[in-house]
Amino acid sequence: MTMKSFSVHRAALAASAVAVLGLLTACGNDDGTSASSPQTLSGTAAPATGSHGTDSASPSASGSHTAAGNTTTTTARPTSTATAPAQGASTPAGTSGGGRCHTSELKASVGRNNPGAGQENFPIVLTNTSSRTCTVRGYPGAAFVDGSGKQIGPDPQRSSGTPATVSLAPGKSAWAGLSFSNPEVSGAHAATPVSLLVTPPDERASLTVTWQGGQVPVSGNASSVRLTVFALGTGA
Repeated sequence: MTMKSFSVHRAALAASAVAVLGLLTACGNDDGTSASSPQTLSGTAAPATGSHGTDSASPSASGSHTAAGNTTTTTARPTSTATAPAQGASTPAGTSGGGRCHTSELKASVGRNNPGAGQENFPIVLTNTSSRTCTVRGYPGAAFVDGSGKQIGPDPQRSSGTPATVSLAPGKSAWAGLSFSNPEVSGAHAATPVSLLVTPPDERASLTVTWQGGQVPVSGNASSVRLTVFALGTGA
């Protein structure tokens, strides 16, 4: 009787062990794996670096990743654009004296003829008679006139040249060339003017100079009179 009770007791213990084992098996994960205890890893996570899909126009960013949940925190950092301070533009070097010379500030004259190869070449001279420095630039206007002030001959033509601004201090002069073919050589119809009207560049009023250069072509072949741009000096 005693042996039977001991056997029954052992059977009960075995059944209890089987039940406990089944209970532990039922507590596994849904995918059939058993749960394990969490592990602790030593070390420090370094912040992540690099771009996160930003282009060159976007602010640069530095990111850091936390270990838990793989979340990312991005802190925007505006891109620094170094711009040198603007320096004042220097004023281009130019002529002094407050602008162009006006007719009332000038005296006109005609220099000595310098003939050559059938050409007559006279310098038209403008002299600054004012108390300020002024400038002339380009071609003069010119016309031969008779005793009544009527123009004789065609308007002079402009020779090719590059105009330059000529600065004239008080008393200084600029000259432009006046050239034509000698009528006796060219066969053009000729006349002797009384005066030459000279108009400074960009002015309307003219200066009258007594003409002492003899005959000039007024019509026909080779009757053109040509002018050059002003240069510093008297052309002598």
